[in-house]
Amino acid sequence: MNALRRQPLEAVLCVILVTIVTITLAQVVFRYVLQLSLTWSEELARFLLMWLAALSSAYAFKVRSHFALHFVVDRFDERARQVIGTLVTALVSLFLIVFAWESAKFLLVVRDQTAPGTGMSMAVPYSSALVGSLLMLYYVVKDWWRGADLTEAGPDEPDASKAGAADLGTQEPGSESSAHSETGG
Repeated sequence: MNALRRQPLEAVLCVILVTIVTITLAQVVFRYVLQLSLTWSEELARFLLMWLAALSSAYAFKVRSHFALHFVVDRFDERARQVIGTLVTALVSLFLIVFAWESAKFLLVVRDQTAPGTGMSMAVPYSSALVGSLLMLYYVVKDWWRGADLTEAGPDEPDASKAGAADLGTQEPGSESSAHSETGG
């Protein structure tokens, strides 16, 4: 239970994934075994998939597993890498701010529409884009803040100098991510 409080995003992702699998299994059983159709199941599974995608993208920012090219950045010294890292963070943050803003504007347009199968407001599934982009922005800025040595890592969090090295192109040879990228898998 303590792990759920420390890592709520991971817990929510697990619940969503299990729910999608359960709904899809129920849909198959009802359609092909019981010869009945669940009118809401496909729609709800699709909406949950939207939330899963948005929150998974945020999780990938949290654990720094988004794809990054380092072959150009590796050619620079440490100071230039920090400047490039800050520039990339600023550009990604700007994109996420614009994306969140446009998502919020879209939510205002669809808030009165209802989904035909579930009857829920279309703002519920489409709010996944807003929540996901805000979480991504949070993790991007938090990671940059740690990588710039502006704060100390918490007791449950890895050291910023080691965790942030991968995106700045300074990862030590032989580390897990370095070996993973060299093998291509």
